[in-house]
Amino acid sequence: MIESHLPAIIALTFVLFALLIPLFGLWKEQLCQPLAVLGSGLATVFSALAFITYLQTGSIRYFFGGWEPPIGIEFVYDGLSGFILLVINSVAFLALIYAKKPGRREYRGKELAYYALAMLMMLGFNGMVLTGDLFNLYVFLEISSLSSYALISIGNKPAPFAAFRYLIIGTVGGTLYLLGVGFLYTNTGTLNIIDMSAMLPMFSDNTSVIAALILMVVGIGVKAAIFPMHGWLPDSYTYASTPTSTLIAPVGTKVAAYILFRIMLYLFGIELTDAVFPLSYIVGVFACIGIIYGSVMAIAQTEMKRMLAYSSVSQIGYIIMGLSLANPFGFAGALLHVLNHAVMKACLFMITGNLRYKEGHSNISLFNDSYRIKYPWTMASFTVAAISMVGLPPLAGFFSKWYLVLGTIDNSNWIFLAVIIVSSLLNAVYFFRILEKVYMKNPDAEQQPDTEKEIVYDDVSPSMMSPMAILAVGLIVIGFANAAIVGFLLDIFPM
Repeated sequence: MIESHLPAIIALTFVLFALLIPLFGLWKEQLCQPLAVLGSGLATVFSALAFITYLQTGSIRYFFGGWEPPIGIEFVYDGLSGFILLVINSVAFLALIYAKKPGRREYRGKELAYYALAMLMMLGFNGMVLTGDLFNLYVFLEISSLSSYALISIGNKPAPFAAFRYLIIGTVGGTLYLLGVGFLYTNTGTLNIIDMSAMLPMFSDNTSVIAALILMVVGIGVKAAIFPMHGWLPDSYTYASTPTSTLIAPVGTKVAAYILFRIMLYLFGIELTDAVFPLSYIVGVFACIGIIYGSVMAIAQTEMKRMLAYSSVSQIGYIIMGLSLANPFGFAGALLHVLNHAVMKACLFMITGNLRYKEGHSNISLFNDSYRIKYPWTMASFTVAAISMVGLPPLAGFFSKWYLVLGTIDNSNWIFLAVIIVSSLLNAVYFFRILEKVYMKNPDAEQQPDTEKEIVYDDVSPSMMSPMAILAVGLIVIGFANAAIVGFLLDIFPM
């Protein structure tokens, strides 16, 4: 039955289109973006079909070549991996639709390479989520990383330097992860995650196993941009092209966070993770520092794209904090924030791209109240996404923070609770200052002639507006559907 092959089909879809794009692109470069949209769209459809299959029949384990583990390699599609795949593939599909017009301006003549690399990067991300083998996770990690470096380098003049910095830091992270995998293989003799998770309790006192855990958490922590391992992220997101930021920012760090979920909660288990020292709490402390640091740095920025980059450092902290709480509320809040932040950040980077496309910049100090007339739909979408990021009801961002608050109360962790409250206030500072500039008239301009009648509607084209609007509406829908989503998340990974 085709349903049993869906995990492999999802990944192979990206492989196929990574090959088709150069073949057709050499003939006609204009076909590259439609092919990338088609490939990501098919992967999204297959992800949805696999999700429906999971709901009906349970988890899907696909053995490559018919060889069962521990000899063979497998893909595992369960509720958690299925949820993450739906999120990242859906957002990537909308991001690639959006990329058409800004892409032609920002990387004209490089479209063939760009969209082929985008398919390879999504192959890497999907493979990381699906694989049931720790070494193959590293292989897919490197596929996604190498593609990301190349995509980021296609941007402003500083972009290649930002990509090189990411390459150096990312290589260190990947090496640390691989060393940890080597230590585990030496002790257990297997690389299959399911087999290894059953064996690891027998090695709870083994120092090399504890060392492996630390190495893997730090290595993946680099990819997730957990403070203080976030140094690659601000420049990468700022100087990359608009389509690249829109694609990588909502997806990349979320996949890395998912791997941390798998390593700490599933592979090792929270008891083994904290057996020698409270590693989960230490990770949570760094996440809290990152939340405050990212928020403060975002306030200091005048470039909207860089503001959103530092905001991402802060927002990934919420996800890791929920993981560190190791209780049902924290888990639900963290995973719901994976969904919320992917949608919010994709929408916000699209809005930044719209302003750059129309105004030639995204400098906050130059924003003014004419934007609400010229770009009403863009600014309405920004309002929705900004309010959601701050965490006001009934939008999606409120509910993920609410479950995190419940998780901190459940653990009587008042410091983490205070961090959530303070960071939300800081979020309000850097988002509301933009709303103030857009929707309130500058008092310094009162003495100038009234030019409002000369300002006309000039919002972006449907190809750029539609994905942004879908994401903005999605934040409202997710907010009202939060109870159903959280109920599902707790069902697939009960704690």
